[in-house]
Amino acid sequence: MNEDLRNVVLGVLATGVSASLGWLTRTYLWRRGLRRKQAFFGLTGGSECLLVVNRKAGSEGSVHRTDVSALLELSALIKDCGAQPRIVQHDSARQGIGDLAEFCVGGPYSNRRMAAHLSSLLPGLLMNVESEPVEDRGMFTIGGEVYRGVNGVTEYVVLARLTAGDGGRPVFLFCGQFAVTNQAATRYLAKHHEKLARTYGSGPFVLLLKVVNSQAYGPDVVELVADVTRHAMTAVTAEPATT
Repeated sequence: MNEDLRNVVLGVLATGVSASLGWLTRTYLWRRGLRRKQAFFGLTGGSECLLVVNRKAGSEGSVHRTDVSALLELSALIKDCGAQPRIVQHDSARQGIGDLAEFCVGGPYSNRRMAAHLSSLLPGLLMNVESEPVEDRGMFTIGGEVYRGVNGVTEYVVLARLTAGDGGRPVFLFCGQFAVTNQAATRYLAKHHEKLARTYGSGPFVLLLKVVNSQAYGPDVVELVADVTRHAMTAVTAEPATT
């Protein structure tokens, strides 16, 4: 074998080894990222999870088209983890917490299961479900602070990851004042889940998000208002009566 041929063979071998190492590295990083993503969402390959849908305001058995978009985005996240979503209507989801990962969409006025979750898991987060006065509908009260939404201008949504029950699987809540805010919260989760996993690990969090000018930007412009985990998970104590 002459010198030129030997150099060619060595070059080919070096290229093959480099390509193999690169492929192994990318595969390892992808699998590690997948495991972290699955752990954060409480999903494993082939597992099942609950996707609890609300109803469109003023109607029975139908879902707002914006909430449908939110469900599609959540379904994509679930599929990426190799899991299967089981879609159930809010008033048909009669199952405990922790056995299956759960994604619950919609405010308590259109989602009974959300109302139950807020009552049992987030006793310090109050959401007004009264229809009058209109400006107070959907108003959040958290830690003594009040957050009123203005449709299409400034709207608020709570994004939470909570754990309860013996199974240890998380419950994700997307509780917004308007349908567009639910989709904004699902999109925020899809975009920031890696950062949230680094920050909170497998622990709970409750974030208050603000959707800015949705009539122009839809669900895309979202700001983090505050981490309200401590206030939301602490029951509100009644003020002592004065005499």
